[in-house]
Amino acid sequence: MIRRLRERAGLTQKEFGQLVGYGPDQIGAIERGVRVPRPEFLQKADEILNAGGLLTDAIEDVERAMSKRRTRHPEWYRSYAALEADAVELHHYCSHALHGLLQTEDYMRAVFVKRRPLLTEEAIEKRVSDRLSRQQVFDREPLPVISYILEEVLLDRPIGGKALFAEQLEGLLRIGNLRNVELQVMPTKVEEHPNMDGAFNLLTPQKHAQVGYTEVQGYPRLITDMEEVRKLAERYGIMRALALSPLESRALIEKKLGEL
Repeated sequence: MIRRLRERAGLTQKEFGQLVGYGPDQIGAIERGVRVPRPEFLQKADEILNAGGLLTDAIEDVERAMSKRRTRHPEWYRSYAALEADAVELHHYCSHALHGLLQTEDYMRAVFVKRRPLLTEEAIEKRVSDRLSRQQVFDREPLPVISYILEEVLLDRPIGGKALFAEQLEGLLRIGNLRNVELQVMPTKVEEHPNMDGAFNLLTPQKHAQVGYTEVQGYPRLITDMEEVRKLAERYGIMRALALSPLESRALIEKKLGEL
């Protein structure tokens, strides 16, 4: 219905997204049914698309569906996915690839297509769908506190080609502009680094202690030991101090985008 109303209004996904404060990938995911539209989105979309209550009438059903939503992630990932969905704080250090929550649909598909061993088309589409559904964390209430530290090399590796990667950098700028998100870049020229052990996540579930998560060569590990989590948090704090500020990071991303 949203797609038909949007097309009737003569709006592209990008144009409609700008009006409701969503990116084109988010609009596409909603229109394909892989992302649940939030009630406030439906309220605003109903007004913009002149739907006459068609979309707002669905709010009660959507809220009911959201309350019953179950994760569709692989068994080994479900404990972390459940924590991520309800966390009050999420912090991510990315060294080899952009974190899944930051990826545009085309970027994540390009990542999965080149994955070895090769995935089936069905597996690729399912992983893309599942990853898109996780991105609802950015606009759920109450808003979680989210931060990212990205190694600069990630802004120089045009996965999927320059045109696709330009859209990905634009996506980073959109997410970095959210009031609950801080995005920082770790410059390659920095001469010291407290973490050479790879990417990791830190998250704080509601009413629980902070935990860590790592994934290396397909081997996931949820870290709950307080001392191990403390060490990860210490490294993350030092990296935030060494990295560019959010404003400086945004300027660098814009510069990289202009160079494509």
